[in-house]
Amino acid sequence: MSEPLPLGAYTPGNLRGDAEDQASRLPALLARAEHLAGAVLLGAHGRRRAGTGDDFWQYRPAQQGDSRRMIDHRRSAMGDQEFVREREWQIAQSVMLWVDQGASMRFASGKGLPQKADRARLLGLALAIMLLRGGERVGLTGTTLPPRSGNPQVLRLAELFCQDDATDYSPPEHRAMIPHARAVFISDFMGDLEGVQTALTKAADRGVRGVIYHVLDPAEESFPFSGRTIFESMGGTLSHETLKANDLKGRYLEQLAARKDELQRLCALTGWQYGLHHTDASAQSALLWLYGALDARAGVAA
Repeated sequence: MSEPLPLGAYTPGNLRGDAEDQASRLPALLARAEHLAGAVLLGAHGRRRAGTGDDFWQYRPAQQGDSRRMIDHRRSAMGDQEFVREREWQIAQSVMLWVDQGASMRFASGKGLPQKADRARLLGLALAIMLLRGGERVGLTGTTLPPRSGNPQVLRLAELFCQDDATDYSPPEHRAMIPHARAVFISDFMGDLEGVQTALTKAADRGVRGVIYHVLDPAEESFPFSGRTIFESMGGTLSHETLKANDLKGRYLEQLAARKDELQRLCALTGWQYGLHHTDASAQSALLWLYGALDARAGVAA
């Protein structure tokens, strides 16, 4: 098996190749897909959901907003309650990705560790490959790259993932959310959380469910600094010098814990799922978790 490329060595072409290589190492993930064969059609999104397909799916009680023509009068005549006859939806589901391109993502605490940006892009593209192979439509949040199906979309995603943002912290893109789609936000979430709250709120208003994936360098969890230290943002806009860095450790860890708690609170309020990944951990395990979490959120949304 080939190893991931060195830091900063990604281009659209080799990022795709590395992501495909990571995806190919996921027999457990592929086994999970086979296990779901009863609900998933090869090459098309076959998860049983209400929609405009031809096959009967289920009866459900009529709800406010259902038109009269949706009522199944034969089933309703069996009791005092009106029922709607729902059919199976076999149209590919749309999945929208947001992978943070901000400068803060280009941090790595050691030469043997990938930058957060490299790991986030790799996971985002590998996830897209797995979803596209399953017949899903995948794209980016916003208007830059709408969800589409097919292999050409992989290269488009790779090209856009390789475009760095000059700002230190980038807020999630929340425009053009497709109603009842799914979404994945991958970031270190070190910036202002107001943008995250706005994006999740707008997504929830449109019935979009998804996953917040929090990517951190291990040094950002342990704060292994002492003595005289100069802290600078990756974009160069912030700088702080201290003679006793160890005195900051307690307050920093408290604020980091509070940030995690706030992200989990926002996810709980909007029906999203929260996950945490460290860049010294396995990319394969991260991809497996992401795919499973996204599938679990789809089940809730259904």
